[in-house]
Amino acid sequence: MEIFGLDAPLVGLAIIAGAFALFALAELAMPFRRQPLPRKSRWTANLGLYVIDTLAVRLLLPLAMVGAAVWAQDRGWGVLPLLGLPDWVSFVVAILLLDLALYLQHRATHVVPLLWRLHKVHHVDPGFDVTTAARFHPVEIVLSMAYKMGVVIALGASPLAVFVFEVGFAVFTLFTHANIRLPAPLERIWRLVFITPDLHRIHHSTLPRETNSNYGTFLSLWDRLLGTYVGAGRDGQRAMDIGLASFQDDRPGRLGWSLTLPFAAQPKDEE
Repeated sequence: MEIFGLDAPLVGLAIIAGAFALFALAELAMPFRRQPLPRKSRWTANLGLYVIDTLAVRLLLPLAMVGAAVWAQDRGWGVLPLLGLPDWVSFVVAILLLDLALYLQHRATHVVPLLWRLHKVHHVDPGFDVTTAARFHPVEIVLSMAYKMGVVIALGASPLAVFVFEVGFAVFTLFTHANIRLPAPLERIWRLVFITPDLHRIHHSTLPRETNSNYGTFLSLWDRLLGTYVGAGRDGQRAMDIGLASFQDDRPGRLGWSLTLPFAAQPKDEE
């Protein structure tokens, strides 16, 4: 697939890499919160997980989301093509439904015990910055990609819509995890439609009520409609504890420990 005559995967990679660099520089210039662990250990663990995740997906599910869209389109599969909608309407509907599907998936990772064991690798990070967006267990990433490919095929979403969503989702994930804070007037307006770093930081609070809220990455709509929206943390943005209460130490900064966490004995309050 080509975008403006360029290879789509390269375009997507360039956009995501540029966004990562932009948010990382913003964090260095204007950090909102102090990080509890040294940057070297956290970044090594978090980015190490990202490298392993990427290799796992490429080896096990080489088609990925855009490939699944092309595959479904070639076979005329999916619901959206059957509706006969104008292309632009089908594009918008696909973006909205993909975002809803990922909201539901994220919520399931907090509710289903086996999925939570995997997802807590993301949540045990006691820091919160752009690299936290890359911190996921490879088994979770493979399962997540398989789910997303299934949704794409079921919808029959166009390859362009899937490309825009996939790249946009990655950029928003980096943004919502960035250790920055929007100016108050912009925050009030932006969160009416979109997830902000402040909203997602609440999701990373150690308090269960806050951890189990604000599941969206792109739109705040689904949290508002489905009763999981929390607009302010109990302890405020600067004072809130980040991570999981049972893992407030330096272990999340170790790559090997992070990889084995889902398979290790869990503290009683984390089972």
